[in-house]
Amino acid sequence: MAGDRPAGGRFTVGVSRDFLDADGRNVWGDIRLGELDAAGIDWDYLPRDTDELLAPDIDGLDAVLFAAPAVTARTFAGVTRSPLLLARFGVGYDAVDLDACTRHGVLVTITPDGARRPVATAALTLLLAVLHNVTAKDRLVRQGRWSEKEQWMGLGLTGRRVGLLGLGNTARDLVGLLRPFEVEVLAYDPYCPPETAADLGVRLADADTVMAQADAVIVMCVLTEETFHLVDARRLALMKPSAVLLNVARGPIVDEAALIEALRAGRIRGAGLDVFETEPPDPSNPLLSMDNVILSPHSLAWTDEMSAGNGGSAVRAVLDVATGRLPRFVVNRDVLGHAYLSERLGALGTETGEPTRAGVRP
Repeated sequence: MAGDRPAGGRFTVGVSRDFLDADGRNVWGDIRLGELDAAGIDWDYLPRDTDELLAPDIDGLDAVLFAAPAVTARTFAGVTRSPLLLARFGVGYDAVDLDACTRHGVLVTITPDGARRPVATAALTLLLAVLHNVTAKDRLVRQGRWSEKEQWMGLGLTGRRVGLLGLGNTARDLVGLLRPFEVEVLAYDPYCPPETAADLGVRLADADTVMAQADAVIVMCVLTEETFHLVDARRLALMKPSAVLLNVARGPIVDEAALIEALRAGRIRGAGLDVFETEPPDPSNPLLSMDNVILSPHSLAWTDEMSAGNGGSAVRAVLDVATGRLPRFVVNRDVLGHAYLSERLGALGTETGEPTRAGVRP
């Protein structure tokens, strides 16, 4: 469907093919694409499955709803008519070159409202699984090692101290889920207003304090230059020997080699990882053979709840743009003054009878 906009000026949307399995079925189930049909919007899956969106994938489309493909400066090379919107199905955008999108007048949105509860639930699931040694005990039964169960006494969560690296929307949702366990929560987030933390009953602290005092540290921040290897060998050495580390954010926030060494040396009790520095991990990665580590293939939060939530949020962004509205959850806010964006959004608003302000209506 790439190319010129069809006769009649209908809004056109491309959906990345990584949503589909080998039989052409959407592996995420219902991601609310039917709402595009109901709105009279033309959409289809992109012609090719790709790790990086390029001009043949996006040229002439009004919007692209995508999950896995990267968006780079090369994405726009040779594009004659950029999309107005790149709607990412998910929260992370470390594989999206925001500067390149902004230069071309392209909005980039994410779906924090759809991912918030599923990721928070996944974090709690992983925390309990690690503290209770769930996978190790599963192996005892499967391998006929029933008599070894005394060696895998777990830790109760009630009354413990949980440390969060990042106190954004998902982490705040997790704080609510933790309340029945009567835990103390402390968090490192230099961008969180103190009054917000206070309202949640969370104590803000520096990263070193969180690492040193928590019984469980959960990584929940976004990956940036600032957070790359935020959890390094020095900070791992601050942790209690009885403490556990969990990462449900992005792999490179944790120095994986340093984590492996800390686990081998018994400097921390265990770990739970939904993400890795390299995905998928190499088959020789020592983490794969450690009994005190629980692993998940960057999909622990993948549920029907997340499918509907992320899909619905991304589709709402598309519908907003299709009627000349500025969508929620724009991550490259600097684009809002771009002439290309203002002109095209204004034109769409005029076509649909939507009131606009300088081409952009919040």
